[in-house]
Amino acid sequence: MNAGLRVVLLGLAISLAACTTNEPYVPGPGPVIGPAPGSLPGSTPGSVPGSTRAPGKPVAIPAPSAPSPSYAPPPGGNSHWDASLGVHVIDTAPNTFYRQRTYYRWDNGWTWSSSLNGPWQATDTSGVPAALGRRFSTQ
Repeated sequence: MNAGLRVVLLGLAISLAACTTNEPYVPGPGPVIGPAPGSLPGSTPGSVPGSTRAPGKPVAIPAPSAPSPSYAPPPGGNSHWDASLGVHVIDTAPNTFYRQRTYYRWDNGWTWSSSLNGPWQATDTSGVPAALGRRFSTQ
C-alpha cells in the first residue's frame, strides 16, 4: 500500500512539474521618456524645448480624426473601408466584400470564401455581416 501511494505521488509530482516549466519573463523595452520640461539648459519651467509657443500659453489640441476601421484590410490591399456596411469593399471585384479573414460576394445570392479566388460556398443573409444582408435584401 505504501509503494502504491509513493507511485501515485511521484506521478502527480512529475505531472505538476511539467506545468511549471514556463520560460522566464523577459521584459521588453519600455517607453521612451524624454527630459522633463525646463530641465534642459536654456529652457524655462513650463516651456517645451524646440517649441515656438510662449511659456504658459495653452497648447491647441487637434480635433479627433475619423475612427479607423475595426477590422484589418484584406491581403493585397485593393479595397476601401465602408463604415455604413462595416466591411472592406474590394475595388477589383464587383459586389465583393471582406471582413475578419472572410470574403463575401453578392451575385443574385450570397457566397463566402476564405480566398478572393474561391472556392465560394453558398450561404444566406445569416452568413454575412448584418449590414450587408440588409443592403442587398432589397435588390
